[in-house]
This record gives sequence, structure tokens and C-alpha cells, in this order.
Amino acid sequence: MRKIETLLNAYGESHQNSTNKLIHWFCVPLILFCLIGFVKMIPSPFFSDSFLMSTEYIVFFLSVIYYLNLSGSLTIGFIIVFFSMSYLNTKLEQVCDSLGWSYIMVIIIIFVIAWIGQFIGHKIEGKKPSFMQDIQFLLIGPAWLLHFIYRKLNIAY
Repeated sequence: MRKIETLLNAYGESHQNSTNKLIHWFCVPLILFCLIGFVKMIPSPFFSDSFLMSTEYIVFFLSVIYYLNLSGSLTIGFIIVFFSMSYLNTKLEQVCDSLGWSYIMVIIIIFVIAWIGQFIGHKIEGKKPSFMQDIQFLLIGPAWLLHFIYRKLNIAY
């Protein structure tokens, strides 16, 4: 069995309850969205005006390397999701600025609510979140959701 299949199966073991699964369809993307937003705000340790040397894209490239070691096709899906969420973060920041809201506070509120949702889902499931066993499962959550989309579309992963 390929490593990606092993990881997806292991992740799926604590995600059998339909309510928990539904919660994950909302909360995992929201958490990823917020993480991208947080990383966008970290000043680059390299060149402040360089697009590709921004902290956001350094983290992106490291994530792509991780996903490439698991599945090329899931990596493509991750790239699409990442750039979509990065774009939406930029738009949210613009909306917050126009309304006089604190972008960081909005991201923090979404992040906290999404994590509360995750823990409620796992309480319903009766199992601890997978990442408590192995931190890499924080990166497997988005891949787990993508693999369902791929299966629906008959795309090999």
C-alpha cells in the first residue's frame, strides 16, 4: 500500500461518524484558510519585497515538497486550494480594511470557531483528533478531503 493510502486510512479511522465528517468539510478548509492568513502576516526573514521569498510562499513550497512525496495529483489539488485561499485571504483583508475591522481579529475568530467545531466533531465521534498521535496529520486533513473529491471525479490520487 502506498504511503498516501496508509495515511488517509489512518486519518479516516478517527473520522467515521457522519456528523464529524460534515464538520470537517467546513472546519478543515477554514483552518487552512486561517493558517494561510496567519503566515501571510509573518514578515519574510529574507527579502521584504520579494514575492517568492515571502514567508507565505516559503511555507507553500515546503508543503508542496511534503505533498509531492505522497501524491503528485493531490499536490496539484493542494496548489489550486492554496492559491484560491491565498486570493480569498487578500480579498478578506481588503473587506476588513474597508469596514474598519481588524483582519487579524477576524482570522483569529474564524480559526478559534473552526477548532471548536473540530473538537466538537471528535467529541461526537468519540475519538481524539489524529494529529494528537502524529503531527503530520495536520497536513493530511486537507488531503483527506481532496481524496474524496478526486474519487467523485474519478481522478487517481
